[in-house]
Amino acid sequence: MSTDPSPSRQNNSVSTSRRRFLATTSALAAVPYFSWQTRGLTQETRSKNDRFNIGIIGAGGMAGGNMNAAKDWVDIVAIADVDANRGAKFNANLAGGKADVYEDYRHILERDDVDVIHIATPDHWHTKPLVEAMLAGKDVYCEKPLTLTIDEGKLIRRIQKQTGRIVQVGTQQRSTFNLFVKAMAMVAEGRLGRIHRVSAAIGGAPTSPPIPEAEVPAHLNWDRWLGPTPQVPYRYLNNGKRGYTNCHYEFRWWYEYSGGKLTDWGAHHVDIATWALQLNGQTEGPLGIRGSAEHPVEFKDGMPVQNDRYNTATKFLFTVDFPGGTEMIIRHDTDNGVLIEGDKGRIFVNRGKLVGAPVDALQDDPLPEDALSRVYKGLPMEYNERKAHWACFLNCVKSRQEPISDVHSHMNMLNTCHLAGIAARLGRDLKWDAAKEEIVGDEQANAMLSRPYRAGYEIEGV
Repeated sequence: MSTDPSPSRQNNSVSTSRRRFLATTSALAAVPYFSWQTRGLTQETRSKNDRFNIGIIGAGGMAGGNMNAAKDWVDIVAIADVDANRGAKFNANLAGGKADVYEDYRHILERDDVDVIHIATPDHWHTKPLVEAMLAGKDVYCEKPLTLTIDEGKLIRRIQKQTGRIVQVGTQQRSTFNLFVKAMAMVAEGRLGRIHRVSAAIGGAPTSPPIPEAEVPAHLNWDRWLGPTPQVPYRYLNNGKRGYTNCHYEFRWWYEYSGGKLTDWGAHHVDIATWALQLNGQTEGPLGIRGSAEHPVEFKDGMPVQNDRYNTATKFLFTVDFPGGTEMIIRHDTDNGVLIEGDKGRIFVNRGKLVGAPVDALQDDPLPEDALSRVYKGLPMEYNERKAHWACFLNCVKSRQEPISDVHSHMNMLNTCHLAGIAARLGRDLKWDAAKEEIVGDEQANAMLSRPYRAGYEIEGV
């Protein structure tokens, strides 16, 4: 394992070299990184020359699951994590101890031998390394939700267009052929008729007791974990039943680092609901959002007044209005999944089932043989779910074709999730100008489209 100097010296040295690196690479970033011809990532065609060297940014459980899915095609050569224990464990278990391990991910972006990047950090650490990776000429598989704010999405889309990099978002439900893709094919084939309502049931969120300040573990660089977000104390409590913290997995229940369930699971099911509307001809963005949410703490001007416990919405019911009277419902209750209602019938789909009268009708009137392939953009369909999502990404890296979960369609969906979060925090309905990507007539809400980055953690190269 390689070691790094202290954070202050490391940041200075890397920042200097990164500025030089970005200056020389940004002009070349639109040139395809690979010149290989497209072919399926099958067992038969695999050879050493077909494999990708991958750099991992964020070495937690999500990255581990993804690397197990992609292990037939990638070699892990570099790992970055602000938790030294996680970096070392990931290296031992998934790279055979052969990868270089860093605390600062920017070392990975400078390496010429790294073909692709996987970002599996907490949400507040998605945008900065993704933008910098694209500017460094790297193709990226980044976990969802792609951003913490709407304005971050504007930046990501601009840089992706500027550089031409391939970016796959980790919404792997888009590669679940026997359930979600099949449901989308039914929509595209008109089996439901005109869709007038889609509902995304994404479940509620937990609460916590007061979590006291605690000593930062020796293996964790807490300042770098916080990164662009404000400096706050590390918190931890184990009440004998479970551990509570404002770090690692539990970050998703704090608005400082996440959008809570509205973006965590919303990025899955709101994505499917939005995809269905688009396949049905609803290509215009939402007009506004109305509804309400419950939080475990009091809010003032959109900000929690208590800082020692989970603060994201625990219950919610929102209606998103689209042109033509179409509605999208985002709710915490009912069976987790997506209900799609049209004038010819309705179907329900989640990770365990696809049901409804139009599904039963497929026995006598099956979909055309190429229906799923057309929905999946003609991309390879040799696998399913997470492995298929990685096969899609790596094939697109070779072919330079847009992947099934690109940054532009993702942000069209994620803007709805972020709007729900702003409405939840302010406790009022919002009107939305999809063309301008602005909230209409609400200065306070519009100010929540972005957040300042903490000094020393600004995005480099923009």
